[in-house]
Amino acid sequence: MKTPKKILNDPRRATEEMMQGLVLAYDGKVGKAEGHGAFFLHDIPDGKVALLVGGGSGHEPMFAGFLGPNLADGAAAGEVFTSPSPQTICEAARAIHRGKGVLFVYGNYSGDTMNFDMAAEMLAAEGIETRTIRVRDDVAVGAPDRPDERRGIAGDLFVIKIAGGAAAELADLDEVARVAAKAEANTRSMGVAVSPGSLPESGKPTFELGDDEIEIGMGAHGEKGVKRQKLTTASDIVQQMLAPILQDLPFKEDDEVALLINNLGATTMFELLIVNKSVRWLLSSEGINVHRTFIGSWLTSQEMAGFSISLMKLDDELKHYLDLPASSPGFSSL
Repeated sequence: MKTPKKILNDPRRATEEMMQGLVLAYDGKVGKAEGHGAFFLHDIPDGKVALLVGGGSGHEPMFAGFLGPNLADGAAAGEVFTSPSPQTICEAARAIHRGKGVLFVYGNYSGDTMNFDMAAEMLAAEGIETRTIRVRDDVAVGAPDRPDERRGIAGDLFVIKIAGGAAAELADLDEVARVAAKAEANTRSMGVAVSPGSLPESGKPTFELGDDEIEIGMGAHGEKGVKRQKLTTASDIVQQMLAPILQDLPFKEDDEVALLINNLGATTMFELLIVNKSVRWLLSSEGINVHRTFIGSWLTSQEMAGFSISLMKLDDELKHYLDLPASSPGFSSL
């Protein structure tokens, strides 16, 4: 397999230079702690419940690209595909705390769980109250009654958007956590990989696939999926992904959902729109109504080719927070 071409300066400093570029993309609205991947909005109202998101770098714009109105207040970023340290998480939480506590939202990975839990204990000792929502939307792993075995993938974006809106309007940390937990409990996703991404520092691929192979259910870091098979049509791939998503919650006739089609890095919008056509046709055939559709790059894995599908079942409360306007370099909606 050929080493992918990347536009870098020093591969050993690639993550730090990416972070510096990201801060500049916010045009003065966001700062970063010296020596840490701790990002924070400058203009956070006093008395606001703060929302902190985070995880490893290499998935941009997830997570640090989602800071802004009705989104997150801060983000903690680690090295590529590596959890942020407890110290980084604490730096970010201190920077955004405005007296009403901090809600943590992140994907369910062992390193993230360990480090965010450690940070929560350190912050509690300082008098900063926290709550935690771990996103567990990937139906490719774990059973519905064992959600803690599941990974967090692109459905993170729905939970961040809902939590960000709730944190902007609700003054109680437990109430914001309740709304975010509802969003997490009603979100399901699955991905498919067509070709691998690579590590910027080494150029090594994160996994290997044959030229005519795909892997359905593969995780964002190259974790094993549910089936490796020959490349087939977009409609057939979508059907294989959507069937377990719909069965899992389950979604049913007359449900109203938000739909997210996420580019894993190297798939074209041309292809994603064909995927969207197939998804919408299948949802319509099940009597499921789409309230809003989001198509783009939200949780990437360097130049991995492939996509994921996420559905969030909506009620009036979730719809309200989803529809609040938001603006950031990584996500904007009206």
